[in-house]
Amino acid sequence: MKTSPSSGTNGFREFERAGWESVVAEYDNSFGGLTVQAIEPLLDSVGAGHGVRLLDVATGPGYVAAAAARRGAAVVGVDFSAPMVVEAKRRHPAIEFREGDAEALPFPDESFDAVVMNFAMLHLGRPDQALTEARRVLRAGGMIGFTVWAKPEETVGFGITLRAIQTHGDMNVPLPEGPPFFRFSDPEECARSLLTAGFVNPQVVKIPQTWRLLSSGALFDAMQKATVRTAGLLRGQTDEALNAIRAAMKNATRGYERDGVIELPMPAVLASATKPKDQNSGR
Repeated sequence: MKTSPSSGTNGFREFERAGWESVVAEYDNSFGGLTVQAIEPLLDSVGAGHGVRLLDVATGPGYVAAAAARRGAAVVGVDFSAPMVVEAKRRHPAIEFREGDAEALPFPDESFDAVVMNFAMLHLGRPDQALTEARRVLRAGGMIGFTVWAKPEETVGFGITLRAIQTHGDMNVPLPEGPPFFRFSDPEECARSLLTAGFVNPQVVKIPQTWRLLSSGALFDAMQKATVRTAGLLRGQTDEALNAIRAAMKNATRGYERDGVIELPMPAVLASATKPKDQNSGR
């Protein structure tokens, strides 16, 4: 995937923000049943429960925030997409949601006991800054947890999509420059980044997930209508290439059909760590 260096971090941020402002309903319909599968392990990793003040960063429609509230946590959800915040408020009117940037959180130091990000890191222009901000708003001894997708060799939906584009299309579509999409699929990179941000005791595990789709064409539709970077890559293809990519993806997904339902393995990587109680430890 070719990027446009002149756009810089701000260009990537605006590209992502604009994308997430336009796919609210499509994201819920396509990815909602998949990404919620990591929520309970994510909340377990930070000890979310009664008496815990929790910040859900990049809350989207509020899936994680609602689950944490059901556990008795005091929850705030934040997202840089205004339509996502509107949707989260509509779904969960008893929870506080507000617009905000993961890289410049609108909260004082040591405001929360836990910070979580469910599949948010790969949409940030400066994910390391987001980790630093999470550490800032956490109390000493507080915990961070985030999920990302596993490598495309394991996340079958992404693997099918990328192979189809590589075979039948053009991977060098100019898009705003952003960090590698699968950077944090590497457990060692997760741990290294958490340690660099000043956290201690990083833990990284894999969460099995299954994406259940009702037709062989649903994967292409989801990637085209409910994503940002991949949708941008698809928009840059010729009509001929796009038709070939669609056909290749439909053919590949048929191999995962079980009783009329497509079942794609889509494991997540879950990383968590603690802010040191000794303020002189870490950064």
